[in-house]
Amino acid sequence: MTDTRAPLSPGGPVPTDWRSIGMQRRVRRRYAAERRFRWFGLAAVIASASFLAFLLIAMLINGAQGFVQTRIDVPVDFPHAGLSLDPDRLRGQGADLALASAGLPDAMARAAIAAYGPGGDTLISDGAWMTLRDQLKVDPSLLQRRAVIAVPAATEIDIAAKRDGSAAAKAMIDRLQARGVLHTSFNATFFVEADSTDPTIVGIWGALKGSIFTMIVTLLLAFPIGVLAALYLEEYAPRNWITDLIEVSINNLAAVPSIIFGLLGLAVFLNVFHLPRSAALVGGMTLALMTMPVIVIAGRNAIKAVPPSIRDAALGVGASPVQVVFHHVLPLALPGILTGTIIGMARALGETAPLLMIGMRAFIATPPGRLTDPATVLPVQIFLWSDEVSRGFVEKTSAAIIVLLVFLLAMNGLAIYLRNRFETRW
Repeated sequence: MTDTRAPLSPGGPVPTDWRSIGMQRRVRRRYAAERRFRWFGLAAVIASASFLAFLLIAMLINGAQGFVQTRIDVPVDFPHAGLSLDPDRLRGQGADLALASAGLPDAMARAAIAAYGPGGDTLISDGAWMTLRDQLKVDPSLLQRRAVIAVPAATEIDIAAKRDGSAAAKAMIDRLQARGVLHTSFNATFFVEADSTDPTIVGIWGALKGSIFTMIVTLLLAFPIGVLAALYLEEYAPRNWITDLIEVSINNLAAVPSIIFGLLGLAVFLNVFHLPRSAALVGGMTLALMTMPVIVIAGRNAIKAVPPSIRDAALGVGASPVQVVFHHVLPLALPGILTGTIIGMARALGETAPLLMIGMRAFIATPPGRLTDPATVLPVQIFLWSDEVSRGFVEKTSAAIIVLLVFLLAMNGLAIYLRNRFETRW
């Protein structure tokens, strides 16, 4: 096809003939490329959602049983159990000391053997006597009568009751169910107890409390310092080579591997200042070092996004530079700052390597009461349980991962809410 069109003006460009074969071919190729790009994007989204769904489903399948506990009813004849306990003493301050020296583990084992014959003590958990202890603390009058106590089953019995187990364990399960002494229920112990060597009585409260303490210290240190540093660099700092060097250093610190911050915390907080090892205070300070560059970068971007007209208008009505920053710029930049802060905190919550370097991998059987008490956190607890030999820790590890994921999703949901709540439309 010959182009016979004349230019719009002498010597000017010839208008495009959209009906020509060559132009139609180019349009078709452009539309085809757009369709391919759309399909590639959709495939990427589907792949990402599939991986996420696979992760969540796998965790739910493996960890759902961790929230269920198998218990066995054991009759205990307290007057003939050989316990040298005074009911009045159990109502005073020395109840824990009296119960600790009363021989409850042996009494629990003898009661199980009397109820289920030789080997009956192997049907119950090694920590079953703790249930007996807790029952006596709640109701000391049990010492004067016979009572049936529902105690956690042994690991093999617990696994066989919830999924496939050995033939011997399944046969025992059938006999116990026929007698009506075996039942499963929600595992409230998992949320109120600390770490233990027995997977049937293990809990995450100690690690969860340590995570809360650590995050509080991290937030109290990283947020104000990071926001003030962002304000200074964006609003007051002179533009010279020193400022450029600081900005480059902050950007590089945000990409440094987390274990480097663990080594820094070990060298400074433990070896120089001699702070308590494996404490939430040291863990929070170490994670604050890691989170602070993220908050500074997010804060600077949020402050930079505030229109210059806001500053000019505030200065025009007589506001001082400090009033402009804290009364106008900072409130408008707060949604972006809070979003970046919570995302940084969510990253800190999932960190394990820096906390391992400062000793927060110790076996903590008692939840921390203060910031300086020995503590651990959820990611480290998951790491320790995943290294255990007992099969009972497998489902507990997956259950702890579910709790951690719920915690992280809640923090990210809070970030989205804060962004929408304080966002200003221009």
